[in-house]
Amino acid sequence: LNDRRQIFIGWTMDARQDEMMTRFFFENALLPDGWAKNVLTETDGSGWITSVMVNSILDRPDHRAAIAVPGVPNCHSHAFQRAMAGLAEFRSQSVDSFWTWRDLMYRFVDKLTPEDLAAIAAQAYMEMLEAGFTAVAEFHYLHHAPDRRPFDDVGEMSGGIIQAVQQTGIGLTLLPVFYECSGFGSMVPDPAQGRFVNTLHRYGQLIERTLSMMKDLPDAVMGLAPHSLRAVTPEGLNGMLSLPCAGAIHIHIAEQVREVDECLAWYGARPVAWLLDNFPVDERWCLVHATHLDRMEIRQLANSGAVVGLCPITEANLGDGIFEAVSFFDQGGLIGIGSDSNIAIGVADELRLLEYSQRLRDHGRNRLAAEGQSSGRTLFDHALKGGAKAGDRRSGRIEVGYRADFVSLDQDHPDLLSRQGDAWLDGWIFAGGNNVVKDVWVGGRHVVRDGLHFARNGIALEYAKILSRIVTS
Repeated sequence: LNDRRQIFIGWTMDARQDEMMTRFFFENALLPDGWAKNVLTETDGSGWITSVMVNSILDRPDHRAAIAVPGVPNCHSHAFQRAMAGLAEFRSQSVDSFWTWRDLMYRFVDKLTPEDLAAIAAQAYMEMLEAGFTAVAEFHYLHHAPDRRPFDDVGEMSGGIIQAVQQTGIGLTLLPVFYECSGFGSMVPDPAQGRFVNTLHRYGQLIERTLSMMKDLPDAVMGLAPHSLRAVTPEGLNGMLSLPCAGAIHIHIAEQVREVDECLAWYGARPVAWLLDNFPVDERWCLVHATHLDRMEIRQLANSGAVVGLCPITEANLGDGIFEAVSFFDQGGLIGIGSDSNIAIGVADELRLLEYSQRLRDHGRNRLAAEGQSSGRTLFDHALKGGAKAGDRRSGRIEVGYRADFVSLDQDHPDLLSRQGDAWLDGWIFAGGNNVVKDVWVGGRHVVRDGLHFARNGIALEYAKILSRIVTS
C-alpha cells in the first residue's frame, strides 16, 4: 500500500489481452460492499472487468465519470409493444380491462413484418440504454408471418430482435416463448393468436435456430419461456423444460384475477401454488408479475429462490393490481424490474412506481426499505441482483469477472446536487428520471454519451417511418 492507501482487487489478464484493456476512472462508484472513491477499473477486449482498484490515482484513463453505478438488467420486455404506446387509452366499452387491451394488441401484431420488429425493437432498446438499462430479457412470442403461417426460416422474427441488439449494443437474454393453447384445459388457440402458436417440435427447432443466429452476439444468453399456465399444457411445459437449453426460465403468472379464478376452476389450485407444487421452481425461474398471491404463495415463492419480475408501469397501465412487495421482501424474496409493454421506459420510473404503489396501498412511506436504510438503495440493489439472476447474466456488479456494464449519473443535475452516496440514488429515483443518466457503457462499449445513444438519429428516423405506416394503415 502506498501513502494514498491504494487497494487492489482482482487479477490481470495475459499480455495479449492487456494490450486491449480499457481503463475507467470513477470519482465515486457503487461497489458490492458500498460506495468507494477514486475507483480505477480495467476491462479486457471482450468487455469483462479484470481489475478494480479503489483510492487510486488518476492515470490517463480511457473514460471517466463522477458517479458510476452498475447498469440495470431489464428482466421483462415485449419490444414490439413499444409501437403501441399511448394507442390504447380510449374507453370503447363499459368494462375496459387487460382483456380488451389484449384484443387490440392482437390486431396490432397482424401488421408487423420482421423489418418492422427490428426497427421498433431498436427504438425500445435505445430508450432502455438512455434510461440506465444495460441488458434486456426479451420475452419474444411473435414468431410467424402476418398471414399466421410459419416462415420457411423458423427464426425469421427472432432475427429482428437480434438485428436491433446489434444496432443498439444492449446485452441480450432472448426468451423465445412457447404458446400452445388459448386457455386452461387445452383450449383451441384463437385465430388472433396464430402468430404465437407452435408445436413442441417446432419450438425445439426455433430454439436450435435462434441459438445459431445468436452465436456472434457478445454475451448473449438464451432462455426458455412458457408463456403462461393458461397457454401451455402441463405436458407441453414438461416437454419444453427437457430441451437442451440450460439457463433462465420465465413465465407470466397470476397477473389477472380472472386468470387466478380460471386456474382454480381447472386445477383446483391458485397459479403460483400449482406451479410450485408440480414443477421444480428454483433460482433459474423468473415469475413475471405474480400480482395476485396469498400469504402461503408469498412464503413459498420467496423460499424457492425464484425472482419475481415486476413491471410496475405496465401493471398500472393494464390495471393488473399491486404486488405484495412488502411481505415478499420481509420473507427474503427477490425481485427484478422490467418494462414489459414499453409504454414508458425508465429505471427510475419503474422503481419509483413500485415503492409508491406500496405507499398508496398501505398509507405509509418508505415501505420497502429496512429501518435506517435508503429506499432508493434498497430498490436499486434488488433491481441489480434480481435482474442479473433473472437474465442469467454476470452483471449488476462492478467487480472482477463481471460484465463491464456501467452507468454514470450527472453530478450537476439539480436533483443530485449537494448529495453523496445513497442520496444520489434517492435523487435519481424519486426526484429525477432518465435525464439524470449521463453515460452508459455495455461490455465496455460507450453506447450513450451525454444522455444520447450513439445511433439515436438513424434509429429514430427508421422508427418514425415504420410507425407512420403501421398506425395509419
